[in-house]
Amino acid sequence: MTAVTDEPFPERLTRQIEFLVEIDKLKGVLRRSYVLDATRLENTAEHSWHLTMMALVLAEHADTPADLTTVLKMLVVHDLVEIDVVDVPIHSQNGRAHASAETQAAEAKAADRIFGLLPPDLRDS
Repeated sequence: MTAVTDEPFPERLTRQIEFLVEIDKLKGVLRRSYVLDATRLENTAEHSWHLTMMALVLAEHADTPADLTTVLKMLVVHDLVEIDVVDVPIHSQNGRAHASAETQAAEAKAADRIFGLLPPDLRDS
């Protein structure tokens, strides 16, 4: 119920909140790398935040200019699939520089589920 009326939340707002609650789980996904002081493993939310900050701070040094807004949007969502699939580092793929077909399929399924929580216009943007 909204604070102003006794009407239920609009479906759009409900979906947005469900998505935001779901992605909070990223804080509990541990990576295989440590935080800078090496006292604990980094979680994926920290990784995504730090990588996004790196792009923001270091953008001026890129050889090719890029749309910073697009880059930041991509970085902040790029690891959300780890909620379902966990962190699969490249070095765990027998030295290959890409994920296996099985990992790619699992990540696609996770993306469909997680982004499917959003209203379609936000899901597809």
